[in-house]
Amino acid sequence: MGISGDWGVGKSSMMKLLRNSLEGRDEIDVRFVEFNAWLYQNYDDARAALMEAITAAVVEQAIEKKDALAKPVLEKAKGLLKRVKKLRLLGLAGSAAVDYFTMGTMTPFVAGGMAALSGLTDGSVTGEDVKGAKDFVAEGISAGKSLIDEEKDGEGTEPAEETPRKAIQAFRDDLEATLEELGITLVVLIDDLDRCLPKTAIATLEAMRLFLFLKHTAFVIAADEGMIRQAVRSHFDGAELDDDLVTNYFDKLIQLPIRVPPLGTQEVRAYLMMLFVENEVDLDDDTKEEMREAVCKRLGRSWEGERVDKAFMLEQIGECPPGLINRLALAERIAPILTTSPKIQGNPRLIKRFLNTLSMRMAMARIQEVNVDEEVLVKLLLFERCGDKDAYAEVLRAVNEAEDGHPTLLADKEKNVRGEGDAPLEKPWNDPFHSNWLALDPTLADRDLRGALYVSRETHPIISRADELSSDAKSVLDMLLKMNSASTTVNEEVANLSTQEIAHVTDAVLLKARQETSWGTPNILNAMQTLANTSSASASLVVAFFAEVPTSQVKPALVPRLANTEWGKQVLTSLNAREDMRGAAHKAIQAAMKGER
Repeated sequence: MGISGDWGVGKSSMMKLLRNSLEGRDEIDVRFVEFNAWLYQNYDDARAALMEAITAAVVEQAIEKKDALAKPVLEKAKGLLKRVKKLRLLGLAGSAAVDYFTMGTMTPFVAGGMAALSGLTDGSVTGEDVKGAKDFVAEGISAGKSLIDEEKDGEGTEPAEETPRKAIQAFRDDLEATLEELGITLVVLIDDLDRCLPKTAIATLEAMRLFLFLKHTAFVIAADEGMIRQAVRSHFDGAELDDDLVTNYFDKLIQLPIRVPPLGTQEVRAYLMMLFVENEVDLDDDTKEEMREAVCKRLGRSWEGERVDKAFMLEQIGECPPGLINRLALAERIAPILTTSPKIQGNPRLIKRFLNTLSMRMAMARIQEVNVDEEVLVKLLLFERCGDKDAYAEVLRAVNEAEDGHPTLLADKEKNVRGEGDAPLEKPWNDPFHSNWLALDPTLADRDLRGALYVSRETHPIISRADELSSDAKSVLDMLLKMNSASTTVNEEVANLSTQEIAHVTDAVLLKARQETSWGTPNILNAMQTLANTSSASASLVVAFFAEVPTSQVKPALVPRLANTEWGKQVLTSLNAREDMRGAAHKAIQAAMKGER
């Protein structure tokens, strides 16, 4: 049986459900062997490790039933372990030359000696190469001798010579006969195969062939088919394999394929709600189990239109803790995004990781006494995990630079998706995820997000413009932001700053200026004029800033303030050239330019 599906969709969980189901049956005596090839990777040969795990399970059962078994049966069971050692020995004897020259799958012993032998074939032989080769050969002789010694019986007689083919067939015959005598069916559960390197994955699949079609045996493999296909291609490196041939390799091993289906919004919502229920300390275990059973039954009727939602959960719980009510509502809101987001796609493991991160950050907020709204943190975490990284960085910058921590750049965007504004969304904000994210409650443009970002700084540091300033520059910036008229004192303080500090201060002032929506004579204009009159570099930045100001925000009162400076005249010339410049502001600009002439 093959249980396939993408990483994290629940293959291991389905395997556990299968085991629970088989353990509950009385008509068959099932014994399980759990094998994780990933744990043996780089430590042991996966083929031999699988054989030993299966054989050890059979011997264990034989010892448990020794009182009911004939002595020959018990001895035959114990003899299986000796046969595994024999197969290990045969593999060691043949793999050194075969694997080296064919580049096939190597045992760990051979792989360990490749570095020693490669020095003898690269055209440059050194003394260390010769010593390494000698050590490799000596280790091989020692390993082979120890296996031969273990293979001797109690009287010291040598075993009869067997070819690999005969040894393998003898092992199969003895295993099948032993299982028949024990009256058990062996079910081997192989998990995490898709985590292995290609050689380990293929070696495990090849080892399975030794046991296939034996009576009283069954294999259950949980793996991502895409990863297995990639392993097959890597194994046959250099050979031209079409997709059908690669698929057939896996299909020949699997008689009963089961694919774990992707979760839809209904299942994701139920999963989120049950995770919140499971973590609720005010509910006892019996209530949680009753909830789980009710949800499972409800999902089984979802094709009839039955829903697992907040109303259903509250009906089942009865008296629900207030905190859980809010979390159930939260699950309803975020389930559609977690289902459709390309970076999560309803993957249970990613959803659980998402909630683990949320829980960790909320705990951090409590420990450090940071006031954080959980719903705000969820929305930011969604953006961090699934949104465009540049857009997310833009929001962080806006929060870091705003005095009140409000990301005002989101205001128009949030109004647009709610039908309250007409400003079109641009990339990446107009794609489905970002549009759905903007529409998700609560709105963030009027929220102080500094606390939420503080507990999220594991991924993005909090760096504001003020952090880049010296104490003198920070003092000058504070004066500039408080200006409501021209000031010679402030002009002198700006002039005393270094060129680099003036650049940082200008960036901070222009960031504040971007929050203005009406350009007549706002107070921030005083700071901009002071900087532009002091530094030509700042003047260029101010000119570039006004080039991006929407025409509808330009008011007539702005014109006289700009007409008396060279950089201001550049701004007026640029504004006058706009095709959409109309009305009183346009007339004021033209009058100022005529007066100049």
